[in-house]
Amino acid sequence: MDISNIDFSSLRKIVASDSRSRGASALCRSEFFARACSALKNARRVVIITGFFIKSASAPETDGPPGAVILARALARTGVSVSLVTDARNYEALVFCSRSVSGPAVACIDDPEKIDASADLLVFIERPGRALDGKYYNMKGVDISSVVAPLDMAAFGAQRRGGVVIGIGDGGNEAGTGLLRIGLSEAMPAYASCLCAVPSTLCLLVDISNWGAYALAAALGLLCGKWLGLDENEEEAMLYALKEARAIDGVLGVSGLSVDGASLDELNKVSFQIKSWYLKNFQV
Repeated sequence: MDISNIDFSSLRKIVASDSRSRGASALCRSEFFARACSALKNARRVVIITGFFIKSASAPETDGPPGAVILARALARTGVSVSLVTDARNYEALVFCSRSVSGPAVACIDDPEKIDASADLLVFIERPGRALDGKYYNMKGVDISSVVAPLDMAAFGAQRRGGVVIGIGDGGNEAGTGLLRIGLSEAMPAYASCLCAVPSTLCLLVDISNWGAYALAAALGLLCGKWLGLDENEEEAMLYALKEARAIDGVLGVSGLSVDGASLDELNKVSFQIKSWYLKNFQV
């Protein structure tokens, strides 16, 4: 399918309608999805980095790993060389999550210099990004630098080498969202000093970061002529795996089958809408 025939406007409304009332996703545009999808389709070697550690709970969060796993698996199924990366604090959670849906192997890296420099596409999904003052912050404005490995710094090297960097986030403090920092500062003035300053080539601000990755996997499937996204019951399987790895909901602060305060039923509803969007476009 030609990318110009895909209805990205409807896809954006599913995953970036500001349903969580944070304000960030209001900056998302349909063309951002089209450009990100094109970058994924043309990539030869991809590195996907995720993992957001909750300092107050000493636990990884449930947003990020599922989206990273599904997008990495989608790319692998198209024959692209893909590496799924996180740091030591988030490693077990990402491994459990990926294994639960037969996803790719996970690499544990704490030094950004050790990330594959031959990759032509780098994707950050719900990964902390440093602010202008060099520190990392959570959505409450608390400094969490002591528990963050600076993997976001890989963005600078990738762009110097001419690679594409995609940042997927939902609050503005994630790696790659620095591309839209000015707009985010205007939309979230009280949080401006905590916003990520690390740039990207393309930035997708969505309601829940996982959803941005699920949307891209579905859109990539349209270009490849087959479904590459989240299958039935896989959301639940990944969340059970994350619970076993002691991951928590970053908003609720508890371990369970939820992401950013969204219940499994709500998550499944969005996944169903993404699949329905795919089927509708596939028939065009």
